Amino acid sequence: MYTNHIEMLEVAPRDGLQNEQVLIPTDQKLALIGRAIAAGARRIEVTSFVNPRAVPQMADADAVAAGLPQRDDVTYIGLVMNQRGAERALATGRIDQLGAVSVSTDTFAIANQNQTSQGSVDAAKAIILAAQAAGATGQVTIAAAFGCPFEGEVAEARVLAMAAALAEAGPFEIGLADTIGVANPAHVASLVGKVRDLIAPIPVRVHFHNTRGTGLANVWAAITAGARTVDASIGGLGGCPFAPGASGNVATEDVVYMLERAGVATGLKLAALVDASHWLGTIMGRTLPGMVARAPVFPKLS
Repeated sequence: MYTNHIEMLEVAPRDGLQNEQVLIPTDQKLALIGRAIAAGARRIEVTSFVNPRAVPQMADADAVAAGLPQRDDVTYIGLVMNQRGAERALATGRIDQLGAVSVSTDTFAIANQNQTSQGSVDAAKAIILAAQAAGATGQVTIAAAFGCPFEGEVAEARVLAMAAALAEAGPFEIGLADTIGVANPAHVASLVGKVRDLIAPIPVRVHFHNTRGTGLANVWAAITAGARTVDASIGGLGGCPFAPGASGNVATEDVVYMLERAGVATGLKLAALVDASHWLGTIMGRTLPGMVARAPVFPKLS
């Protein structure tokens, strides 16, 4: 039942960079955002407004927000974990949408944001309402929806209960994140389908890590089950500092190649994404995990 168009949400400037030990200058973060826009990205997670002691890479969140290009056709998203972060993001006047995070297990929620799983649901609902009150929008991601680095398997019933509670706040969308890359396509299809039916008409977004090589298969399973937006990171960069073993996101260029070849429009330009991936690799000083940027061009241009 997949659609012929999928929205892509570019997360390289935040999720892609947050786990990197080498601090990337603000101007290069803004250059990455500019390249994403040039490639067609119209929703971009640009930074996170969190304690810089916890995530040093995001210490320049206010400077990044101040430097964002003025674009009426681009939604800039700031990740926030609490009311203080929400207030900081909204005060910039440049963030269009707040992204909140709820975590499926207590152990991971405490490690990630120093609160219980239920506490993370309550905090996310408050963030969504704060965004709406300020004339912005708020969305939420359920982290570790397919498995937890500390507690292992996560029951679908837990994720469904969280989604139902979060839907009460009227979020722009609810995302399901495979934070540590343990999902498989059958599980993805099952959970996405159930959440889709439960929260309709609120859309479902998905966020996959390619830790065990199942990322692209999971993307396909998700969109066939009714997901409408896919998170991805240029070059496949990414990870979570609070989730042991978490590695890169699905690469934007890999997802776009797969979907466009299958007749699913993304609105993104593959050649520009590949160029951006190569550029980002030079900034990071290594070859990035994405596959398409390392492969010969296909089909070849005449």
